[in-house]
Amino acid sequence: MLITISGVPGSGKTTVARLLAERLGIPHVYAGDLYRKEAEERGLSLEEFNQLSERDHSIDRTLDEKMAAYARQGGVVLEGRLAGFIAVQEHVDALKVWLTASDEVRARRVAQREGRDWQTVLRLNHSRQGSDAKRYKAIYGFDLGDTSIYDVVLSSDDAGPEALAEHILRRAAERFGRAGVRV
Repeated sequence: MLITISGVPGSGKTTVARLLAERLGIPHVYAGDLYRKEAEERGLSLEEFNQLSERDHSIDRTLDEKMAAYARQGGVVLEGRLAGFIAVQEHVDALKVWLTASDEVRARRVAQREGRDWQTVLRLNHSRQGSDAKRYKAIYGFDLGDTSIYDVVLSSDDAGPEALAEHILRRAAERFGRAGVRV
């Protein structure tokens, strides 16, 4: 079983992915952790690392190959903005989920989590999304705004993580069968 969780910053991807992995008893692999760790190892802020990644596509390719290896292996909740795209490219059977939320809700969530001003986070979110979209288009020809590859598209504006996870678990049970999926 492979479930991919993709979406925009602050949409609840990590919280939902962790809940799913816990409920299913399978690992949660998060591209953002791998990316942030690489930025930290290079002594760069996330914004600086994004700028470097725009110029050096080997950064994304290396990370995405790691994610592709997890997708091929299966038995994980794979989280990242390209996780669903990677599953499609690797031709693996996956339940591909896209989470979204309004700009303000997402900025307020990230601001609360990071102890920052939400309006600053709103600006940074827009910058980050633009950087990501630009890179993914240049590297893979993939339009980050195209959600047609996803099996499930959910808004987290008015639904909490538990409700979203329950919805995804029901869809996983339909997709992969009830065995191993505790709904």
